[in-house]
Parts: sequence; structure tokens; C-alpha cells
Amino acid sequence: MANMNRPAPVELCHKNMRFLITHNPTDSTLGSFIEDLKNFGATTVVRVCDITYDKTPLEKDGITVVDWPFDDGAPPPGKLVDDWLSLLKKKFQEEPGCCVAVHCVAGLGRKRRGAINSKQLTYLEKYRSKHRLRFKDSHAHKNKCCTM
Repeated sequence: MANMNRPAPVELCHKNMRFLITHNPTDSTLGSFIEDLKNFGATTVVRVCDITYDKTPLEKDGITVVDWPFDDGAPPPGKLVDDWLSLLKKKFQEEPGCCVAVHCVAGLGRKRRGAINSKQLTYLEKYRSKHRLRFKDSHAHKNKCCTM
């Protein structure tokens, strides 16, 4: 039975990339969290907040958990952005169409208006891509890219 207090996962898709934005589970809600991940086919979870649950049950189900915490409400550090882009490039080249899940403390930014604060907005306005994720399209024999 779904917990009415937790926001539902949100799936974002772009070309051969799928992302799942989820709530931050606890050990007591981990079972339903794993079910959500399985329902969306997520094989990697990126945790960008402090640890609130044991990742062992996820790993036993073949789901990799990557820990890249940074301060809630702040933009991510440059190294974290580089690591994120490297992870995405590897995942989507090896498994086109796979799903990568990510969560912060509450995941409220995807549910309520005005959730992006001024620091985050300034970061997004000033951000200039340094990386391109290139993918081979096996049907058209062309490279496709996504700038992030």
C-alpha cells in the first residue's frame, strides 16, 4: 500500500535516456521504494543527500547506489556534475533506454511551484555545458548527442 505522504516518482525521458526522480526513502519505506525502481526498470540510484537507508537490499536486487551528497538547496559542486555526466555517458552507452534514479532529501522541487531557490536558479542561468553525451544510433549509423 502506497504511503500518501511520499510524492510519487516522476519519470523524465529524453531520446534514449530515462530518469526517475524519487523521494528519499528510509529503512521502513525501502520495500516500496525498491518496487518503484523495479517498476520503472531503474538499475542505478544516485543519492545526493545524507544516508537515510541501508543500500544493501537494493544491491541484493541488482540496483547500484551511488552516493554524491551535497548541501540541500545548493547547486552541485563541479566535480559532482562531472561525475554525474560520466556516469550517464557510461550507463546510456552500455544500456540505451535504461533508467537512472536520483533523489535528494525530499524531492519537493518536482512537486511544488517555486521550489527552486535563488542559488539554484543562478547556477542554472550561469551554467554552460562542458560535456556532450554522444550515443551511436545503431539504426541510422549516426551519433546523437545531448548537451548537459
